[in-house]
Amino acid sequence: EVQLVESGGGLVQPGGSLRLSCAASGFTFSSNSMSWVRQAPGKGLEWVSSISGGGGTTIYYADSVKGRFTISRDNAKNTLYLQMNSLKPEDTAVYYCAKKWGIPRSGDYWGQGTQVTVSS
Repeated sequence: EVQLVESGGGLVQPGGSLRLSCAASGFTFSSNSMSWVRQAPGKGLEWVSSISGGGGTTIYYADSVKGRFTISRDNAKNTLYLQMNSLKPEDTAVYYCAKKWGIPRSGDYWGQGTQVTVSS
């Protein structure tokens, strides 16, 4: 059974930092590409970042987070991370990890999400 459990969200002031984690189980984590996506209040899903699986490492970021967020993975711990720096109110959203390169669609796996709120 594929399971993805996000954690690390919370309330932070503008300019602050948070580190999100996604604990994966039920599949060969090291061989799979993974992504972070988010959903702001009243908005649809927005792709944030993707990282490749396998022997190499290919990473892409959405323009809105480039230079501020860093995606990484620890294959020995079956864990995906998202380091978020210089946070803005526009980053407020529920953040999900997904077992996919790009935006998850019907039939893809994603977690329950973790809330990130950026405000003064």
